[in-house]
This record gives sequence, C-alpha cells and structure tokens, in this order.
Amino acid sequence: MRIYEELFIVKPEVPEEEIDTFIEQMKGHITHAGGTVDKVEKWGKRRLAYKVEKHREGSYVLLQFTAGAEAVKEVERRLRVAEQVIKFLTVRIDETLKRLEKRKKDRDKRAHRKASQPAAPAQPAAPPMFGEAEPAHAAPGAPMPGAPAPGAPAPAPPANPNQEGR
Repeated sequence: MRIYEELFIVKPEVPEEEIDTFIEQMKGHITHAGGTVDKVEKWGKRRLAYKVEKHREGSYVLLQFTAGAEAVKEVERRLRVAEQVIKFLTVRIDETLKRLEKRKKDRDKRAHRKASQPAAPAQPAAPPMFGEAEPAHAAPGAPMPGAPAPGAPAPAPPANPNQEGR
C-alpha cells in the first residue's frame, strides 16, 4: 500500500452535482479495491495555462488516497475514459513524505544538540599584526574619517553616469 495524489481537471460546463457524484464514484472504486481515501479537495474553477480540448478553464479536484498499484491503474483507466475529465495526473507521495520526515528528525536532532552544548566563550580581539598600528585619532568604535555618519542618507547617484563631471 502506497500513498498517492490524484489531481484531475473537469470540464468547466459540468455542474457541481455531477462533479460530486463522480468524486463519490472514484472514492467507491478506491475503497472497493482495498484502499482508503485520505483527503478530497475541490479547488474550484481555475484558468488553465494553455487550451486543453478547446477549454481555457476547468474545475480542479485533488484526491489523496492509500492503495495498491492495481487500484491506481483502475482509477487512471476510469479517468481516461470519463468524458467530463480533460486532464489528470497521478503522483506517488509516500517516498516524499518519508524524506520530509527524515529531514525533520535530523533538524530536530541538530537543534537539540546545539541547545545542549555550553555557550562558547567570546574570542578576544586579535592584537594588531607586526607593522600595523591602530589609528591614534580614532576612538574604538568611532567611524572612519570620510565615512558617512550612521543613519545619514546615502548620497544620490549622478543623474547620468556617462556624463559625470561634464
């Protein structure tokens, strides 16, 4: 048994009641084949990226279910022959869910390790290298001469960089 998502697009002129009965039929086929329907989402009418069978929009429906391979083949066969469906896509998502769960566990382990480590002592500032001297006129933390003052607006760039100074 694996987890799948089935996204299908129904023609825009199909009434909501007919879409609901079609969804119930699909759920019945899945449960009859031994699967379970986990989630059903109706996204409503949306514009398509390109024309499909002369349609510019369609009603989107997402089914998430757990079933075997034979049930998926039957669902796809029924979607292929249903005249109200213009497009469908089946995606197996159980491996993606496993991968995401593993990443979450690793992230939690790292966070727990980081929280349990003692805080590292602050490193003292390195003394000046040979030949270097601290500027005598600048106090520690004071801005460099010629640098813009903190909080001051940045100077405006020239109107046309190619005609600078003309």
